[in-house]
Amino acid sequence: MPAVKDRGIRKLFAVLAGLAVIYFGTTGRSPEEGSGLSGGLVVLALLASLLVWHLTKPGGNAAK
Repeated sequence: MPAVKDRGIRKLFAVLAGLAVIYFGTTGRSPEEGSGLSGGLVVLALLASLLVWHLTKPGGNAAK
């Protein structure tokens, strides 16, 4: 993935990744399980956001 130089876009991608994990994690539950957020889901969303933040950081070593 090419490096994203604009920090605002990096933040946007990271937030969207976290929200996507939370959305798909809560909509995929059965009604018996409830519709709230679990601690594991929040941790998974945070990890997804950090992964996107890391993968979109600008780097000095471009693939040649």
